[in-house]
Amino acid sequence: MAFVPETFILYPEKLNFAPDKAAYTYMKRYIFSLYICVTGCLAAMATQRFDSLSSPKRETRAVWLTTFSSLDWPKNKADSPAGIKAQQDELCHILDRLKEVNINTVLLQTRVRGSVIYPSAIEPWDGCLTGTPGHAPGYDPLAFAVRECHKRGMECHAWFVTFPLGTDKSVIEQGKLSVVRRQPKLCKRHNGEWYLDPGVPGTSDYVLSLVKELVNGYDIDGIHFDYIRYPEQAKSFPDKNLYNKYGKKRPLAEWRRENINKMVYRIYDWVKSVKPWIQVSSSPLGKYNRIERVPNAGWTAYESVFQDPKMWMQNGKQDMIVPMMYYLHDNFFPFVDNWVDNCNGRLVVPGLGAYRMLKEEADWTVNDITDQIDYSRYYGGAGCTFFRCANILDNTKGIYDELKDKYYKYPAQLPPLSWLDDTVPAAPEEIRVKKEGNELKLSWQKPDSEKDVLTYTVYYSLTDSINPTSARNILMTGIRDTSIYLPVDTTSERGYIFSVSSSTRYHIESVLSKETYYYLSKYPK
Repeated sequence: MAFVPETFILYPEKLNFAPDKAAYTYMKRYIFSLYICVTGCLAAMATQRFDSLSSPKRETRAVWLTTFSSLDWPKNKADSPAGIKAQQDELCHILDRLKEVNINTVLLQTRVRGSVIYPSAIEPWDGCLTGTPGHAPGYDPLAFAVRECHKRGMECHAWFVTFPLGTDKSVIEQGKLSVVRRQPKLCKRHNGEWYLDPGVPGTSDYVLSLVKELVNGYDIDGIHFDYIRYPEQAKSFPDKNLYNKYGKKRPLAEWRRENINKMVYRIYDWVKSVKPWIQVSSSPLGKYNRIERVPNAGWTAYESVFQDPKMWMQNGKQDMIVPMMYYLHDNFFPFVDNWVDNCNGRLVVPGLGAYRMLKEEADWTVNDITDQIDYSRYYGGAGCTFFRCANILDNTKGIYDELKDKYYKYPAQLPPLSWLDDTVPAAPEEIRVKKEGNELKLSWQKPDSEKDVLTYTVYYSLTDSINPTSARNILMTGIRDTSIYLPVDTTSERGYIFSVSSSTRYHIESVLSKETYYYLSKYPK
Protein backbone atom coordinates (compact mmCIF):
# COMPACT_ATOMS: atom_id res chain seq x y z
CA MET A 1 0.00 0.00 0.00
CA ALA A 2 1.29 3.47 -0.89
CA PHE A 3 1.59 5.98 1.93
CA VAL A 4 -0.11 9.26 1.09
CA PRO A 5 1.61 12.46 2.29
CA GLU A 6 -0.14 14.16 5.17
CA THR A 7 -1.59 17.65 5.20
CA PHE A 8 0.31 18.48 8.38
CA ILE A 9 2.94 16.46 10.20
CA LEU A 10 4.30 17.05 13.68
CA TYR A 11 7.27 14.82 14.37
CA PRO A 12 7.57 14.21 18.13
CA GLU A 13 11.13 12.93 17.91
CA LYS A 14 11.58 13.19 21.66
CA LEU A 15 9.08 14.31 24.24
CA ASN A 16 9.38 15.44 27.84
CA PHE A 17 7.08 14.13 30.53
CA ALA A 18 8.75 16.00 33.39
CA PRO A 19 6.32 17.65 35.85
CA ASP A 20 8.72 20.46 36.72
CA LYS A 21 11.87 22.18 35.49
CA ALA A 22 14.20 20.28 37.81
CA ALA A 23 13.07 16.94 36.45
CA TYR A 24 12.95 18.41 32.99
CA THR A 25 16.66 19.20 32.94
CA TYR A 26 17.39 15.64 34.03
CA MET A 27 16.12 14.27 30.75
CA LYS A 28 17.38 15.02 27.27
CA ARG A 29 15.79 17.88 25.39
CA TYR A 30 12.97 16.93 23.12
CA ILE A 31 12.84 18.51 19.70
CA PHE A 32 9.81 19.25 17.62
CA SER A 33 9.81 20.15 13.98
CA LEU A 34 6.88 21.27 11.87
CA TYR A 35 6.65 20.20 8.29
CA ILE A 36 3.87 21.41 6.01
CA CYS A 37 3.05 19.91 2.66
CA VAL A 38 0.04 20.61 0.48
CA THR A 39 -1.92 17.75 -1.03
CA GLY A 40 -4.77 17.67 -3.47
CA CYS A 41 -8.31 16.57 -2.82
CA LEU A 42 -7.71 13.01 -3.99
CA ALA A 43 -4.74 12.62 -1.70
CA ALA A 44 -6.75 13.98 1.23
CA MET A 45 -9.55 11.52 0.52
CA ALA A 46 -7.08 8.64 0.30
CA THR A 47 -5.46 9.70 3.55
CA GLN A 48 -8.82 9.69 5.33
CA ARG A 49 -9.75 6.31 3.83
CA PHE A 50 -6.59 4.49 4.84
CA ASP A 51 -5.76 6.39 8.03
CA SER A 52 -7.26 3.86 10.44
CA LEU A 53 -5.32 0.98 8.87
CA SER A 54 -1.99 2.52 7.96
CA SER A 55 -1.85 4.49 11.23
CA PRO A 56 -4.07 2.81 13.84
CA LYS A 57 -4.98 4.97 16.79
CA ARG A 58 -4.74 1.97 19.11
CA GLU A 59 -2.27 -0.90 18.88
CA THR A 60 0.41 -2.58 20.93
CA ARG A 61 3.92 -1.85 19.66
CA ALA A 62 6.33 -3.88 21.72
CA VAL A 63 9.85 -5.24 21.84
CA TRP A 64 11.37 -8.11 23.78
CA LEU A 65 14.32 -6.48 25.59
CA THR A 66 16.65 -9.39 26.32
CA THR A 67 18.96 -9.47 29.33
CA PHE A 68 20.03 -13.12 28.86
CA SER A 69 23.79 -12.99 28.17
CA SER A 70 23.33 -9.19 27.90
CA LEU A 71 22.09 -9.63 24.35
CA ASP A 72 20.18 -6.32 24.33
CA TRP A 73 21.11 -4.87 27.71
CA PRO A 74 23.28 -4.31 29.69
CA LYS A 75 26.60 -4.13 27.88
CA ASN A 76 28.12 -2.06 30.71
CA LYS A 77 28.68 -3.85 34.02
CA ALA A 78 27.47 -2.31 37.28
CA ASP A 79 30.64 -3.19 39.18
CA SER A 80 31.41 0.37 40.32
CA PRO A 81 29.58 3.70 40.72
CA ALA A 82 30.72 4.66 37.22
CA GLY A 83 29.57 1.30 35.91
CA ILE A 84 26.13 1.73 37.48
CA LYS A 85 25.71 5.11 35.80
CA ALA A 86 26.90 3.76 32.45
CA GLN A 87 24.46 0.85 32.73
CA GLN A 88 21.58 3.17 33.55
CA ASP A 89 22.51 5.61 30.79
CA GLU A 90 22.65 2.71 28.36
CA LEU A 91 19.08 1.71 29.20
CA CYS A 92 17.88 5.32 28.94
CA HIS A 93 19.43 5.56 25.49
CA ILE A 94 17.66 2.36 24.42
CA LEU A 95 14.34 3.68 25.70
CA ASP A 96 14.88 7.05 24.00
CA ARG A 97 15.48 5.30 20.67
CA LEU A 98 12.37 3.16 21.17
CA LYS A 99 10.35 6.26 22.00
CA GLU A 100 11.53 7.94 18.81
CA VAL A 101 9.92 5.14 16.82
CA ASN A 102 6.75 5.24 18.98
CA ILE A 103 7.17 1.84 20.67
CA ASN A 104 4.69 1.85 23.57
CA THR A 105 5.47 -1.42 25.40
CA VAL A 106 8.73 -2.93 26.66
CA LEU A 107 8.83 -6.61 27.62
CA LEU A 108 11.88 -6.57 29.89
CA GLN A 109 13.48 -9.94 30.64
CA THR A 110 13.24 -9.90 34.42
CA ARG A 111 13.57 -13.57 35.35
CA VAL A 112 16.28 -15.10 33.18
CA ARG A 113 17.18 -18.74 33.97
CA GLY A 114 16.49 -19.30 37.65
CA SER A 115 17.99 -15.85 38.28
CA VAL A 116 16.56 -12.34 38.31
CA ILE A 117 17.44 -8.67 37.74
CA TYR A 118 15.85 -7.35 40.94
CA PRO A 119 16.61 -7.89 44.65
CA SER A 120 14.81 -11.16 45.37
CA ALA A 121 14.38 -13.12 48.57
CA ILE A 122 13.90 -16.26 46.46
CA GLU A 123 16.39 -16.35 43.58
CA PRO A 124 19.91 -14.99 42.99
CA TRP A 125 21.01 -12.02 40.91
CA ASP A 126 21.65 -12.80 37.26
CA GLY A 127 25.23 -12.30 36.14
CA CYS A 128 24.29 -10.00 33.25
CA LEU A 129 24.28 -6.98 35.58
CA THR A 130 27.72 -7.18 37.19
CA GLY A 131 29.46 -9.91 35.24
CA THR A 132 29.32 -12.17 38.30
CA PRO A 133 26.25 -14.35 39.05
CA GLY A 134 24.83 -13.68 42.49
CA HIS A 135 26.43 -10.23 42.89
CA ALA A 136 24.17 -7.25 43.56
CA PRO A 137 24.59 -4.30 41.17
CA GLY A 138 24.14 -1.57 43.79
CA TYR A 139 20.71 -0.46 42.56
CA ASP A 140 17.37 -1.99 41.59
CA PRO A 141 17.40 -2.36 37.78
CA LEU A 142 13.74 -3.34 37.55
CA ALA A 143 12.52 -0.36 39.56
CA PHE A 144 14.76 1.88 37.46
CA ALA A 145 13.45 0.41 34.19
CA VAL A 146 9.80 0.75 35.21
CA ARG A 147 10.33 4.37 36.22
CA GLU A 148 12.16 5.26 33.00
CA CYS A 149 9.58 3.54 30.80
CA HIS A 150 6.79 5.43 32.52
CA LYS A 151 8.62 8.73 32.07
CA ARG A 152 8.52 8.12 28.34
CA GLY A 153 4.88 7.09 28.20
CA MET A 154 5.69 3.40 27.71
CA GLU A 155 4.47 0.39 29.66
CA CYS A 156 6.93 -2.02 31.24
CA HIS A 157 5.99 -5.69 31.44
CA ALA A 158 8.15 -8.13 33.41
CA TRP A 159 9.21 -10.87 30.99
CA PHE A 160 9.39 -14.08 33.01
CA VAL A 161 11.18 -17.21 31.77
CA THR A 162 9.05 -19.85 33.46
CA PHE A 163 10.51 -23.37 33.51
CA PRO A 164 14.12 -23.33 32.12
CA LEU A 165 16.85 -23.05 34.78
CA GLY A 166 19.99 -23.12 32.63
CA THR A 167 22.89 -25.42 32.01
CA ASP A 168 24.97 -27.33 34.56
CA LYS A 169 27.49 -24.49 34.39
CA SER A 170 24.95 -21.78 35.23
CA VAL A 171 23.47 -23.85 38.05
CA ILE A 172 26.95 -24.29 39.53
CA GLU A 173 27.62 -20.55 39.24
CA GLN A 174 24.43 -19.81 41.18
CA GLY A 175 25.76 -21.96 44.02
CA LYS A 176 23.63 -22.70 47.05
CA LEU A 177 21.04 -20.11 45.95
CA SER A 178 20.13 -22.12 42.85
CA VAL A 179 16.65 -23.62 42.99
CA VAL A 180 18.23 -26.87 41.80
CA ARG A 181 20.19 -26.92 45.05
CA ARG A 182 17.45 -25.55 47.30
CA GLN A 183 14.46 -27.45 45.93
CA PRO A 184 15.79 -30.40 43.90
CA LYS A 185 12.43 -32.20 43.96
CA LEU A 186 11.00 -29.52 41.66
CA CYS A 187 13.72 -29.87 39.03
CA LYS A 188 14.57 -32.20 36.17
CA ARG A 189 17.63 -32.43 33.96
CA HIS A 190 16.74 -32.86 30.29
CA ASN A 191 19.08 -32.77 27.26
CA GLY A 192 21.88 -31.14 29.23
CA GLU A 193 19.77 -28.40 30.85
CA TRP A 194 17.72 -28.00 34.00
CA TYR A 195 13.98 -27.27 34.17
CA LEU A 196 11.27 -26.84 36.73
CA ASP A 197 8.96 -29.80 36.25
CA PRO A 198 5.34 -28.69 35.59
CA GLY A 199 4.08 -32.04 36.84
CA VAL A 200 5.41 -31.60 40.39
CA PRO A 201 2.63 -30.05 42.50
CA GLY A 202 5.12 -27.80 44.31
CA THR A 203 6.26 -26.17 41.05
CA SER A 204 3.09 -24.08 40.87
CA ASP A 205 3.68 -22.87 44.45
CA TYR A 206 7.26 -21.90 43.63
CA VAL A 207 6.43 -20.00 40.44
CA LEU A 208 3.55 -18.21 42.16
CA SER A 209 5.89 -17.09 44.96
CA LEU A 210 8.07 -15.35 42.36
CA VAL A 211 5.02 -13.77 40.72
CA LYS A 212 3.88 -12.44 44.10
CA GLU A 213 7.30 -10.91 44.69
CA LEU A 214 7.13 -9.06 41.37
CA VAL A 215 3.53 -7.94 41.53
CA ASN A 216 3.65 -6.80 45.15
CA GLY A 217 7.00 -5.09 44.84
CA TYR A 218 6.81 -3.19 41.55
CA ASP A 219 4.54 -0.91 39.56
CA ILE A 220 4.78 -3.16 36.51
CA ASP A 221 2.06 -2.94 33.88
CA GLY A 222 2.14 -6.61 33.00
CA ILE A 223 3.78 -9.95 33.61
CA HIS A 224 4.71 -11.88 30.49
CA PHE A 225 5.39 -15.63 30.61
CA ASP A 226 7.89 -17.19 28.23
CA TYR A 227 8.76 -20.92 28.06
CA ILE A 228 5.52 -21.72 29.88
CA ARG A 229 5.60 -25.11 28.19
CA TYR A 230 7.38 -28.42 28.14
CA PRO A 231 10.86 -28.21 26.56
CA GLU A 232 12.06 -29.25 23.14
CA GLN A 233 11.98 -33.01 22.53
CA ALA A 234 9.32 -33.20 25.20
CA LYS A 235 8.53 -36.84 24.49
CA SER A 236 11.71 -37.80 26.35
CA PHE A 237 11.16 -35.43 29.29
CA PRO A 238 11.79 -37.55 32.44
CA ASP A 239 8.41 -37.38 34.17
CA LYS A 240 7.25 -41.00 33.80
CA ASN A 241 7.14 -41.62 37.54
CA LEU A 242 5.10 -38.47 38.16
CA TYR A 243 2.70 -39.40 35.38
CA ASN A 244 2.22 -42.86 36.87
CA LYS A 245 1.52 -41.24 40.23
CA TYR A 246 -0.73 -38.34 39.19
CA GLY A 247 -1.89 -39.10 35.64
CA LYS A 248 -5.00 -41.04 36.68
CA LYS A 249 -4.82 -43.05 33.44
CA ARG A 250 -5.41 -40.00 31.27
CA PRO A 251 -3.35 -39.66 28.07
CA LEU A 252 0.10 -38.26 28.80
CA ALA A 253 -0.45 -35.23 26.52
CA GLU A 254 -3.71 -34.36 28.27
CA TRP A 255 -2.11 -34.64 31.71
CA ARG A 256 0.82 -32.44 30.72
CA ARG A 257 -1.42 -29.75 29.25
CA GLU A 258 -3.53 -29.79 32.38
CA ASN A 259 -0.43 -29.29 34.57
CA ILE A 260 0.29 -26.04 32.73
CA ASN A 261 -3.36 -25.00 32.53
CA LYS A 262 -3.79 -25.22 36.30
CA MET A 263 -0.75 -23.06 36.91
CA VAL A 264 -1.81 -20.47 34.33
CA TYR A 265 -5.27 -20.19 35.87
CA ARG A 266 -3.93 -20.00 39.41
CA ILE A 267 -1.46 -17.23 38.58
CA TYR A 268 -4.02 -15.23 36.61
CA ASP A 269 -6.61 -15.40 39.37
CA TRP A 270 -4.12 -14.33 42.02
CA VAL A 271 -2.83 -11.36 39.99
CA LYS A 272 -6.36 -10.14 39.33
CA SER A 273 -7.25 -10.44 43.01
CA VAL A 274 -4.39 -8.09 43.94
CA LYS A 275 -3.81 -5.70 41.03
CA PRO A 276 -6.45 -6.42 38.39
CA TRP A 277 -5.00 -3.89 35.92
CA ILE A 278 -1.74 -5.83 35.56
CA GLN A 279 -1.89 -7.62 32.23
CA VAL A 280 -1.08 -11.32 32.21
CA SER A 281 0.30 -12.52 28.90
CA SER A 282 2.42 -15.28 27.44
CA SER A 283 4.44 -16.11 24.33
CA PRO A 284 3.45 -19.58 23.11
CA LEU A 285 4.87 -21.19 20.01
CA GLY A 286 3.79 -19.34 16.89
CA LYS A 287 1.59 -22.15 15.58
CA TYR A 288 -1.20 -23.11 17.97
CA ASN A 289 -2.04 -26.44 16.33
CA ARG A 290 -2.07 -28.22 13.01
CA ILE A 291 -4.78 -26.64 10.90
CA GLU A 292 -6.54 -27.75 7.73
CA ARG A 293 -4.74 -25.19 5.55
CA VAL A 294 -1.33 -26.30 6.89
CA PRO A 295 -1.66 -29.94 7.96
CA ASN A 296 2.12 -30.41 8.08
CA ALA A 297 2.73 -27.47 10.39
CA GLY A 298 5.59 -29.12 12.25
CA TRP A 299 6.30 -27.81 15.74
CA THR A 300 3.09 -26.55 17.39
CA ALA A 301 2.11 -25.33 20.83
CA TYR A 302 -0.71 -27.80 21.41
CA GLU A 303 0.76 -31.01 20.00
CA SER A 304 4.51 -30.54 20.53
CA VAL A 305 5.02 -28.78 23.87
CA PHE A 306 1.60 -29.20 25.50
CA GLN A 307 0.53 -25.56 25.62
CA ASP A 308 -3.16 -24.79 25.27
CA PRO A 309 -3.37 -20.99 24.98
CA LYS A 310 -6.67 -21.29 23.11
CA MET A 311 -8.13 -22.75 26.29
CA TRP A 312 -6.48 -20.03 28.39
CA MET A 313 -8.14 -17.32 26.32
CA GLN A 314 -11.51 -19.04 26.11
CA ASN A 315 -11.54 -19.40 29.89
CA GLY A 316 -10.56 -15.75 30.32
CA LYS A 317 -7.18 -16.51 31.91
CA GLN A 318 -4.96 -14.40 29.65
CA ASP A 319 -5.18 -10.76 28.66
CA MET A 320 -2.74 -10.96 25.76
CA ILE A 321 -1.18 -13.72 23.68
CA VAL A 322 2.11 -12.94 21.91
CA PRO A 323 2.78 -16.01 19.74
CA MET A 324 6.36 -16.34 18.50
CA MET A 325 5.57 -16.28 14.78
CA TYR A 326 9.07 -16.40 13.33
CA TYR A 327 7.92 -17.86 10.01
CA LEU A 328 7.10 -16.67 6.50
CA HIS A 329 4.09 -16.78 4.18
CA ASP A 330 1.91 -19.89 4.59
CA ASN A 331 3.56 -20.61 7.91
CA PHE A 332 2.57 -17.14 9.15
CA PHE A 333 -0.64 -15.77 7.64
CA PRO A 334 -3.01 -18.74 8.26
CA PHE A 335 -1.82 -18.99 11.85
CA VAL A 336 -2.58 -15.32 12.52
CA ASP A 337 -6.14 -16.12 11.45
CA ASN A 338 -6.16 -19.16 13.74
CA TRP A 339 -5.05 -17.12 16.76
CA VAL A 340 -7.53 -14.31 16.12
CA ASP A 341 -10.40 -16.75 15.53
CA ASN A 342 -9.77 -18.33 18.93
CA CYS A 343 -8.92 -15.26 21.03
CA ASN A 344 -12.27 -14.76 22.81
CA GLY A 345 -11.86 -10.99 22.57
CA ARG A 346 -8.41 -11.01 24.13
CA LEU A 347 -5.44 -9.30 22.51
CA VAL A 348 -3.45 -11.24 19.92
CA VAL A 349 -0.11 -9.50 19.29
CA PRO A 350 1.99 -11.56 16.86
CA GLY A 351 5.67 -11.79 17.74
CA LEU A 352 7.74 -11.01 14.65
CA GLY A 353 11.23 -12.40 14.10
CA ALA A 354 13.23 -9.27 13.35
CA TYR A 355 16.37 -11.32 14.03
CA ARG A 356 15.52 -13.42 10.98
CA MET A 357 16.69 -10.55 8.77
CA LEU A 358 20.28 -11.23 9.83
CA LYS A 359 22.28 -12.96 7.12
CA GLU A 360 23.45 -15.65 9.51
CA GLU A 361 19.83 -16.42 10.42
CA ALA A 362 17.47 -16.47 7.41
CA ASP A 363 18.37 -13.28 5.52
CA TRP A 364 14.77 -12.07 5.33
CA THR A 365 14.04 -8.77 3.61
CA VAL A 366 12.53 -5.84 5.47
CA ASN A 367 9.38 -6.34 3.40
CA ASP A 368 8.98 -9.77 4.96
CA ILE A 369 8.52 -8.02 8.31
CA THR A 370 6.41 -5.10 7.10
CA ASP A 371 4.08 -7.45 5.20
CA GLN A 372 3.47 -9.22 8.50
CA ILE A 373 2.69 -5.91 10.22
CA ASP A 374 0.19 -5.12 7.46
CA TYR A 375 -1.47 -8.51 7.69
CA SER A 376 -1.70 -8.41 11.47
CA ARG A 377 -3.32 -4.97 11.33
CA TYR A 378 -5.86 -5.84 8.68
CA TYR A 379 -6.89 -9.24 10.01
CA GLY A 380 -7.54 -8.58 13.66
CA GLY A 381 -4.18 -8.47 15.41
CA ALA A 382 -3.85 -5.95 18.23
CA GLY A 383 -0.31 -4.94 17.30
CA CYS A 384 3.11 -6.57 16.98
CA THR A 385 6.08 -7.43 19.17
CA PHE A 386 9.64 -7.64 17.82
CA PHE A 387 12.36 -10.10 18.76
CA ARG A 388 14.85 -8.71 19.52
CA CYS A 389 15.11 -5.10 20.59
CA ALA A 390 18.64 -4.76 19.21
CA ASN A 391 17.56 -5.90 15.74
CA ILE A 392 15.19 -2.93 15.64
CA LEU A 393 17.60 -0.38 17.09
CA ASP A 394 20.45 -1.56 14.85
CA ASN A 395 18.21 -0.73 11.88
CA THR A 396 18.66 -4.20 10.44
CA LYS A 397 17.77 -4.07 6.72
CA GLY A 398 16.33 -0.58 7.39
CA ILE A 399 13.56 -1.77 9.76
CA TYR A 400 13.99 1.12 12.20
CA ASP A 401 13.60 3.65 9.38
CA GLU A 402 10.54 1.83 8.04
CA LEU A 403 8.87 1.98 11.44
CA LYS A 404 9.81 5.58 12.13
CA ASP A 405 8.96 6.99 8.72
CA LYS A 406 5.93 4.88 7.80
CA TYR A 407 4.45 2.24 10.06
CA TYR A 408 4.90 3.91 13.45
CA LYS A 409 5.11 7.54 12.34
CA TYR A 410 2.43 8.60 14.83
CA PRO A 411 2.00 7.62 18.48
CA ALA A 412 -0.58 4.94 19.28
CA GLN A 413 -2.65 4.36 22.38
CA LEU A 414 -2.76 0.87 23.84
CA PRO A 415 -5.83 -1.28 23.10
CA PRO A 416 -8.55 -1.16 25.79
CA LEU A 417 -8.77 -4.00 28.32
CA SER A 418 -12.53 -3.71 28.45
CA TRP A 419 -13.12 -7.26 29.78
CA LEU A 420 -11.32 -6.21 32.99
CA ASP A 421 -12.99 -2.84 33.54
CA ASP A 422 -14.82 -0.70 30.98
CA THR A 423 -15.50 2.29 33.23
CA VAL A 424 -15.03 5.53 31.29
CA PRO A 425 -13.08 8.14 33.27
CA ALA A 426 -13.95 11.82 33.45
CA ALA A 427 -12.18 14.19 31.08
CA PRO A 428 -9.51 16.56 32.39
CA GLU A 429 -9.99 20.29 32.46
CA GLU A 430 -9.01 22.05 29.27
CA ILE A 431 -5.33 22.56 28.60
CA ARG A 432 -3.67 25.75 29.79
CA VAL A 433 -0.84 26.97 27.57
CA LYS A 434 1.92 29.28 28.72
CA LYS A 435 5.03 30.36 26.90
CA GLU A 436 8.21 30.02 28.96
CA GLY A 437 11.30 31.07 27.05
CA ASN A 438 11.61 28.86 23.99
CA GLU A 439 9.01 26.41 25.23
CA LEU A 440 5.29 26.05 25.60
CA LYS A 441 4.14 24.64 28.92
CA LEU A 442 0.91 22.67 28.56
CA SER A 443 -0.85 21.80 31.81
CA TRP A 444 -4.22 20.47 32.93
CA GLN A 445 -5.94 19.19 36.06
CA LYS A 446 -6.71 15.61 36.97
CA PRO A 447 -10.50 15.21 37.18
CA ASP A 448 -11.63 15.63 40.79
CA SER A 449 -13.86 12.57 40.55
CA GLU A 450 -10.99 10.24 39.60
CA LYS A 451 -9.02 8.70 42.46
CA ASP A 452 -7.13 6.02 40.54
CA VAL A 453 -3.98 6.42 38.46
CA LEU A 454 -4.62 7.99 35.06
CA THR A 455 -2.54 8.52 31.96
CA TYR A 456 -3.17 11.29 29.46
CA THR A 457 -3.16 11.79 25.70
CA VAL A 458 -2.52 15.23 24.22
CA TYR A 459 -4.11 15.95 20.86
CA TYR A 460 -3.26 18.83 18.57
CA SER A 461 -4.19 20.36 15.26
CA LEU A 462 -2.79 23.10 13.07
CA THR A 463 -6.08 23.43 11.23
CA ASP A 464 -9.63 24.09 12.34
CA SER A 465 -10.42 21.16 14.63
CA ILE A 466 -9.11 17.95 16.20
CA ASN A 467 -10.20 14.56 14.91
CA PRO A 468 -10.18 12.36 18.05
CA THR A 469 -10.32 9.16 15.98
CA SER A 470 -7.10 9.83 14.08
CA ALA A 471 -3.59 8.95 15.20
CA ARG A 472 -2.39 11.91 13.15
CA ASN A 473 -3.82 14.24 15.77
CA ILE A 474 -2.06 12.57 18.71
CA LEU A 475 0.89 14.57 19.95
CA MET A 476 1.80 12.42 22.96
CA THR A 477 0.18 9.58 24.86
CA GLY A 478 0.83 7.55 28.00
CA ILE A 479 1.68 10.73 29.94
CA ARG A 480 1.65 10.20 33.70
CA ASP A 481 2.03 13.83 34.76
CA THR A 482 -0.29 16.79 34.26
CA SER A 483 2.13 19.02 32.39
CA ILE A 484 4.54 18.82 29.49
CA TYR A 485 7.02 21.20 27.86
CA LEU A 486 7.23 21.63 24.11
CA PRO A 487 10.22 23.35 22.52
CA VAL A 488 8.98 25.70 19.78
CA ASP A 489 10.45 27.94 17.13
CA THR A 490 9.86 31.44 18.49
CA THR A 491 10.90 33.08 15.22
CA SER A 492 7.75 31.93 13.44
CA GLU A 493 4.05 32.48 14.01
CA ARG A 494 1.59 29.64 14.24
CA GLY A 495 -1.80 28.85 15.70
CA TYR A 496 -2.25 25.62 17.67
CA ILE A 497 -5.33 23.78 18.92
CA PHE A 498 -4.80 21.46 21.89
CA SER A 499 -7.02 19.03 23.75
CA VAL A 500 -6.39 16.28 26.30
CA SER A 501 -8.07 13.04 27.38
CA SER A 502 -7.55 10.77 30.36
CA SER A 503 -7.30 6.98 30.34
CA THR A 504 -7.53 4.39 33.10
CA ARG A 505 -4.95 1.69 33.68
CA TYR A 506 -7.28 -0.50 31.63
CA HIS A 507 -6.72 1.85 28.64
CA ILE A 508 -10.30 3.12 28.65
CA GLU A 509 -10.29 6.68 27.32
CA SER A 510 -12.46 9.62 28.32
CA VAL A 511 -13.97 12.12 25.94
CA LEU A 512 -11.66 14.97 25.02
CA SER A 513 -11.42 18.12 27.07
CA LYS A 514 -12.50 21.45 25.65
CA GLU A 515 -10.19 22.62 22.91
CA THR A 516 -7.65 25.31 23.70
CA TYR A 517 -6.46 27.65 20.97
CA TYR A 518 -3.04 29.23 21.30
CA TYR A 519 -1.39 31.59 18.86
CA LEU A 520 2.38 31.66 19.00
CA SER A 521 3.65 35.06 17.95
CA LYS A 522 7.22 36.19 17.45
CA TYR A 523 6.22 39.62 18.66
CA PRO A 524 5.73 40.32 22.38
CA LYS A 525 2.18 41.17 23.37
